[in-house]
Amino acid sequence: MADESTNYVNWFRHSSPYINAHRGKTFVLMLGGEVIADNNFDNIVHDIALMTSLGIRLVLVHGARPQIEERLNKKGLDTYLHHDLRVTDNTALQCVIEAIGVLRSTIEAKLSMGLINTPMHGAEIRVCSGNYITGRPIGIYDGVDLCHTGEVRRIDHQGIRGQLNQDNIVLLSNLGYSPTGEIFNLPVEEVASQTAIALKADKLILFGAEKGIIDSRGVLRSELLARTAERFLHQYHSQRNNPETAHTELSKSLQMATEACAGGVPRCHLISYKDDGALLAELYTRDGAGTMVIQESYEQVRAANIEDVGGIIELIKPLEETGILVRRSRDLLEAEVEQFFVVERDGAIIGCAALYLFPEEKMGELACVAIAKAYQGKDRAEMLLSAIENNARELQLEALFVLTTRTAHWFIEHGFSEMPTTLLPNQKQTLYNFQRNSKVFSKKIN
Repeated sequence: MADESTNYVNWFRHSSPYINAHRGKTFVLMLGGEVIADNNFDNIVHDIALMTSLGIRLVLVHGARPQIEERLNKKGLDTYLHHDLRVTDNTALQCVIEAIGVLRSTIEAKLSMGLINTPMHGAEIRVCSGNYITGRPIGIYDGVDLCHTGEVRRIDHQGIRGQLNQDNIVLLSNLGYSPTGEIFNLPVEEVASQTAIALKADKLILFGAEKGIIDSRGVLRSELLARTAERFLHQYHSQRNNPETAHTELSKSLQMATEACAGGVPRCHLISYKDDGALLAELYTRDGAGTMVIQESYEQVRAANIEDVGGIIELIKPLEETGILVRRSRDLLEAEVEQFFVVERDGAIIGCAALYLFPEEKMGELACVAIAKAYQGKDRAEMLLSAIENNARELQLEALFVLTTRTAHWFIEHGFSEMPTTLLPNQKQTLYNFQRNSKVFSKKIN
């Protein structure tokens, strides 16, 4: 029992940075009809309520594919799919409207629960729906009239924001409405991605049957750049005609994630609706539970190479002249460049940091942390620290240490604590410069 309590406390403490980072942010969640039909949906609702309590502004976009199929089957009606799109004639549209109406009421009811001894107690969530999605007909596609099947024309982002500003959850369906009073059946993935783009949302979260993107080694990819995600898309499309290897639903979600990133959404997440707690694990733990697709950036943190030496010298020279950094010659930098990580922006080096290894003690020295003056204050030093820590973990180091004369507070703020010089690796102790009188800070990384 004590171990369980300790583990809970440790998890809660380590989730605090994510709680602070997500508070006040806008997330769009896509809940397909398969999600709502799954036994785990009640747990997802509880997690949504918790996210609301933690200050996240939520837009829920739900679909109804299996529920529509069920209604069509009960009426003995055939389902026609054309390029993975339902041909929605007048009869099918009635089934679509009925299924979505029932699901909307179901979701609203579950979000209204507040029984004592349940995760929903005291939540008092307000849910609003409305005609925020304007749709238009796709028309005749490759020779087939799709009737009332449509696509997104416009998102009333101002109306949605107005509800979010009143601390309401906004619930959208995959129905779109036209100025002429028509109703269109829209792909839920498109509604979710276009809503996230229109709102300039901080995250788009797409629930699916699979955990995320599995690479050729069978390993879950926790993070993908949008351009890498597009390569997986090409692979899925090439397998479309093979039922054993096709990933139709995952492909749709990945397509929408890449489009949302291209439209300005910084991060999109693919997670499984079958895994209890996947939503919280993805948002509030370092390792996550699914795949995060990241918007392309004109800045990147990467390992340094020999061509970066000139940029590093130009970057650290002012800090060497003021005594903040120890002077390094070009020859030394060229010999040690493989120890460096850099922040590159449009071909220019605007940040750097180095990791020197002491494998016998399973320690690493974080050194030469520098950000160009014009680019300070934008979390770039944090990005470098994260890259260094990840590299240290891969090398199975147990701790980082740093020697500093002027930036002690920054390291303390990022989890370092002061330690005596006697705890430095032996090799580093022999090189310690008593004239500089640097303070030593360390941080456990496992």
